Amino acid sequence: MEVAKKLAPLEVEVSARPGRRTFTAEYKRKILEEIDRCKEPGEIGAILRREGLYSSHLVQWRRARREMGNAGLAPKKRGPKAKVPDERDRKIAELERENAKLKTRAKKAEALVELQKKVSELLGLDLADSSEEKS
Repeated sequence: MEVAKKLAPLEVEVSARPGRRTFTAEYKRKILEEIDRCKEPGEIGAILRREGLYSSHLVQWRRARREMGNAGLAPKKRGPKAKVPDERDRKIAELERENAKLKTRAKKAEALVELQKKVSELLGLDLADSSEEKS
């Protein structure tokens, strides 16, 4: 019975989606320097296997270092670039908000006029006569 407890599998938490590996600029620089010092055949492959890297990592890191120096090795933010809002888009949105406010105000004014007409009908007042007298 104790043997069964000893052989019971350990509970291992496995995430539903593995996370993307990220490497610091210092780590990339250190690996590239180590690989640049390699002289014998197979040394680069041994380093890649030891670190769990692919040759494509080296290609990308070397290109970044060549184009931008050590600053190019810094991790980049993934995903679409933030869109800088255009001044015209801001103005259009502002005008649309103002237009919506004015439409709401006009509907309220029309409702008030309709209410005044109904009240005048109920009270027996003729609105047309009072406007002619003032003119």
